[in-house]
Amino acid sequence: MLKKLFLLLSVTLSTSFCYAQNLTKMNAWQDSLLKLSKQMFEEPSEVVRIESNYQFVKTLVSALKEINAFYFSFDKLDKISILDSPDKKFRIFSWNIPLNDGSYLYYGSIQYQGANIKLTPLLDKTFEIKNVDSALLKPNDWYGAQYYDIIQISPYQFVLLGWKGHHADFSKKVIEILTIRPNAEVIFGAPIFSNKLDHKRIIFSYTKQSSMYLKYNKDKKRIEFDHIVPADPSLEGNFKYYGPDLTHDAYAIEGDRLKFVDNIDLQNDVRGDEENYIDPLKPQKGKKSGLK
Repeated sequence: MLKKLFLLLSVTLSTSFCYAQNLTKMNAWQDSLLKLSKQMFEEPSEVVRIESNYQFVKTLVSALKEINAFYFSFDKLDKISILDSPDKKFRIFSWNIPLNDGSYLYYGSIQYQGANIKLTPLLDKTFEIKNVDSALLKPNDWYGAQYYDIIQISPYQFVLLGWKGHHADFSKKVIEILTIRPNAEVIFGAPIFSNKLDHKRIIFSYTKQSSMYLKYNKDKKRIEFDHIVPADPSLEGNFKYYGPDLTHDAYAIEGDRLKFVDNIDLQNDVRGDEENYIDPLKPQKGKKSGLK
């Protein structure tokens, strides 16, 4: 009996020591990433921001190679969006680097549950994608965005809500569909929108002078959003003159489909999501980037 207790104690102490050792390593990685992330967003020089981001990507990959890195929260990295899937099988890292011309570069990766590294890098090819509304995309031709919410609608399919600073004059938000099949194939986009059968994702464009409401209502199981229109019919297609018209629509989740519902009654909507994203070209207000 005494021998069994001694063996159990030895195993417990060994496990605790390994956990503490791993935690020390992960905290050290996080400190390095935090320093680089500050340079990515706070340096006025575009060249320095891009180089810092390059170092950040390499450092993040190294950190995620550590044993049990999936279970480390990286909670100090408040400028990076890290979303856990509802089923806890993966998480998505995403962030942006604003450029001096008003455009943005996007970076991301999907990390899967497990003790060892399993990553899918996301490569932003925004300006190379043709017919983006109807395109099925792979991780190496990703329509880059910084995601702030994830909703599971089937065992292998998820809805992502994302912000996409895009141009000096206008921003975008996107309802993206992510499918991760049992064979680990990753696909962005799916024809599940009831009112736009040819669309694989929904993209909203609106003036940078405004903000857009796009959020998931968990109680009503629907994605609610502003109705975006041009300030005048003659300005159709000129997105720097688009904005909310004080009405709201939604996509109700019905199984693995999204059913369009127009002119919903929306109460207590909170605006200004863009304030959650850090742009080094604008005055800072202490808001987080990518996270609520």
